[in-house]
Amino acid sequence: MADYSIWVLDYAAVNTFPQSVMLYGPQYHGIRNLPYAYALLKGNGEVILIDTGYDHKEYGKYLADLYGVTNYHGPDEVLAECGVTPADVTRVLITHAHFDHMGGLDLFPNATFYIQKRELDKWAWALTLGPEFRFLVGAADPADIMKAARLAREDRMVVIDGDAEDILPGIDLHLAADTHTWGSMYVTIRNDGARNSQDAWVFAGDNIYTYDNLTGLDKNDPHLVPIGLAVGSQTNLLLCSADMLKQTGGETKRVIPIHEDRLKDTFPSRRTKADLHVVELALAGGETSKVR
Repeated sequence: MADYSIWVLDYAAVNTFPQSVMLYGPQYHGIRNLPYAYALLKGNGEVILIDTGYDHKEYGKYLADLYGVTNYHGPDEVLAECGVTPADVTRVLITHAHFDHMGGLDLFPNATFYIQKRELDKWAWALTLGPEFRFLVGAADPADIMKAARLAREDRMVVIDGDAEDILPGIDLHLAADTHTWGSMYVTIRNDGARNSQDAWVFAGDNIYTYDNLTGLDKNDPHLVPIGLAVGSQTNLLLCSADMLKQTGGETKRVIPIHEDRLKDTFPSRRTKADLHVVELALAGGETSKVR
């Protein structure tokens, strides 16, 4: 029996996202649909989000318009598809500080947040650099870094220094240093609570964008392909991908790329009236399906 119910919830999308950002190499051309989403977990007396999404106003809206984000809906509407309100959220695990993953800090008034120390430290450093280094800070809202520091002073932002086992029952955090960002992390959910679980799920953050990062595009020649957008190295991304696969015993579909448009086709899902998707990965005891 699963300890946590798990859903992936779309809240917006980029309909013309360059494939070259998702897959590193000159052969990867064209565009794809890129959902913006976060994960919702319920279990063990907790309501947990993996990432916050962003708030569609001020600099968040500026970045969203810059990147071509469409069909934005806030967490009050999105979480309601699973019978949850933003005030119900007790914990938020932040994979990295880009605006679409950490831009909603103010939207969850009762939550405690978790982020890697290296992520905060390096973003603070990068924001001191001159405009010639704008590539390093292009997808972040500086106000989010300040908010994270304020929340830390209020004891609502827990700063994790490296890997952490059982940060919540059955949930482990893993530092992926110098990959997509300086202090990205991925999240393992051992959904029967056991170490080396065959019922583990991994949420990759943006260290992979698509299942194709784990398999390549040629079914006859499977191999790892790093993402194209990184402040770290492609070597570190490949090693991180291999480590994530170890967490699931090599089962590719249990490594979840939150931006993968095919999640809705891989797992039970439902299209909402807002033309978003609820994707259901697991149900804990007593939980009713939100896609049937």
